[in-house]
Amino acid sequence: MRVAVTGAFGYSGRYIAQRLLKAGHSVITLTNSLNRNNPFGEKLQAFPFHFDQSEHLTQSLRGSDVLINTYWVRFDHRLFTHDEAVANTKVLFNAAKDAGVRRIVHVSITNPDIHSDLPYFRGKAELESALASLGVSYCILRPTVLFGKEDVLMNNIAWSLRHLPVFGVFGAGDYKLQPIYVDDLASAAVVKAAGDQNEIVNAIGPETFTYRELVETVKHALGLKRVLIGIPPELGYQACRILGVLVRDVIITRQEIRGLMEGRLYVDAPALGATKLTEWIDRHKDTLGRHYTSEMARRLDRFSEYQAN
Repeated sequence: MRVAVTGAFGYSGRYIAQRLLKAGHSVITLTNSLNRNNPFGEKLQAFPFHFDQSEHLTQSLRGSDVLINTYWVRFDHRLFTHDEAVANTKVLFNAAKDAGVRRIVHVSITNPDIHSDLPYFRGKAELESALASLGVSYCILRPTVLFGKEDVLMNNIAWSLRHLPVFGVFGAGDYKLQPIYVDDLASAAVVKAAGDQNEIVNAIGPETFTYRELVETVKHALGLKRVLIGIPPELGYQACRILGVLVRDVIITRQEIRGLMEGRLYVDAPALGATKLTEWIDRHKDTLGRHYTSEMARRLDRFSEYQAN
């Protein structure tokens, strides 16, 4: 097949492109980072998103059998918002249809909710609805938290544990997560790209943790003796905001804290991924969290490669 992947120079998109090329497919990418190094060389051609020029986007997609979409933004910012991401993704979906793409594999989130006041989960639900009504074969993958060498969450939990004497968890920390390895998600995306059934799949890993258990797991793997304390969510947000100024990043938002504490990163479903986070952390404990990973730096720097931790 000829497959278009969004963000192949970034995080999950890169793993998907690797899987596709290894399977013998022809791959192109749509990206906002044309000046970032192309790790695939001549095997992969890059095109700009052109959200404001849908006819150019359609032309870039013409000849592709499948679109695998990972495009999104983590939080609202003066330079990018969830509303813009929703509007841009709808343009992308329609351009794919106009280009004759036969199937779209879309990466969403667990527990999307059109009635939620959390823009992340509401926006994801709006896009799922738009895709379902597009008239193109689709598969929606709903991951929770991704982990891998280039990830933000696991690395920065480890970084915080390495550098701070005390680690605060929001409230009791009893809300659950089911992290999935990024390459397991990529493998599933490639399998689903070859299908033709309209389906929604919860993309979760084989282990379930409470947030406190997750932090404890990282702490013990790194051999650290740190005190974990439960703190009020607003106090935790303000502490992260102050730390964010020091590292020039948005560490977490109020909306993300609410999403965690509302249990939106947990579903009662069979595991899709096979890689255990506990085993992965043990293999990478010597490098995990040695350097802070900035989400804002990745968003604003469209030249540098994502660094593996």
